[in-house]
Amino acid sequence: MPVEGVRRPAWAEVSAAALANNVAALKTVLGPSDLCAVVKANGYGHGGPLAAEALLGAGADSLAVALVDEGIELRDAGFTESILLLAEVPAASVPDALEYYLTLTVGSLAGARAAVAAAEARGGRHRVHVKVDTGMHRMGVAPDEVDAVVDVLLASASIDLEGLYTHFSVADGADDEDRVFTRGQIELFDAVVTRLASRGVSPRVLHAANSAGALAYPEARRSMARVGLALYGYAPSDWTGDVVSAQGVTLTPALSLHAQVVAARRVPAGERPSYGRRRALTCAATIATIPFGYADGYPLRLFDGGAEVLIGGRRYPLAGVVTMDQLLVDCGDDAVKPGDDVVLLGRQGGEEITAQEWAKRANTITWEILCGVGARVPRVLVPA
Repeated sequence: MPVEGVRRPAWAEVSAAALANNVAALKTVLGPSDLCAVVKANGYGHGGPLAAEALLGAGADSLAVALVDEGIELRDAGFTESILLLAEVPAASVPDALEYYLTLTVGSLAGARAAVAAAEARGGRHRVHVKVDTGMHRMGVAPDEVDAVVDVLLASASIDLEGLYTHFSVADGADDEDRVFTRGQIELFDAVVTRLASRGVSPRVLHAANSAGALAYPEARRSMARVGLALYGYAPSDWTGDVVSAQGVTLTPALSLHAQVVAARRVPAGERPSYGRRRALTCAATIATIPFGYADGYPLRLFDGGAEVLIGGRRYPLAGVVTMDQLLVDCGDDAVKPGDDVVLLGRQGGEEITAQEWAKRANTITWEILCGVGARVPRVLVPA
């Protein structure tokens, strides 16, 4: 297990109230469709088991992960709900997945055969979802090959063909081309569903919508939606954010990053703090040292992007490049001292720094910011 830095004043807070708000908001949007909470990548940086417990407690219907190991972690933590693996796993890992009652994704003919072999060796019946590649071209069965895969699965009494799904590649896109492409993906998926139904094959669970699909494409919601980013408080794009607002739905960021000042010193004008001596101080200033660095998920690129931190409800810029374990902050002539509370991500007073702000400053995406929070940062579930 990764070491958590509990003996230094730096931590992440995960708001149970924010997660509950987001579950309720998504359930309102989804209507009768089940909500599958995606908790892969350590719960999008929020802590896998911690996020899973809060999301299920707030009304999520099931869970999804990317790795067998992530599913095992949840089972070891006591979760008994359905856990879907969102990728076809190597044949050697299928027996472990079945041992822990994880629902397999099959995305190829070889994967179907591996699932059947492992299920028959273990005995009993095991749930499988077939993933159809409708244009993402990352993983999944081509539409004209689905029947062959389904035939392999249905031939075994050990397989329960529970689900059929696809994944969107540009559902968060705002331009006409993206919308046409997404609707084309839906049409391809519908054609597969219809063709299987004509053969008497009707999986109980159909799903296509990710966060963007769930928010912006009602026709994609089906019997279940797999929601990740939106559950953690962020719309996937400005356009989907506008769609959310138009529906009267509010998403609340759940993760905040906190620390305390561990040192403060006056530094003369002209000095160049931190590695590389990148920027000279234009005036004498109090430089605060914050015990949080790029190893904790504070991107190096934020220095060039003009990132700030919050101390006493005010914004202060970085004084030098981000280091592995620490930040240096230019506090000007303000009376900042060791022990003062610092918010790196989140709200303090009337100011707020969001993961979207970090993403724009670092020229990346919100997903990478959240998932990048280091394993050594302790996660604490807080009520508010």
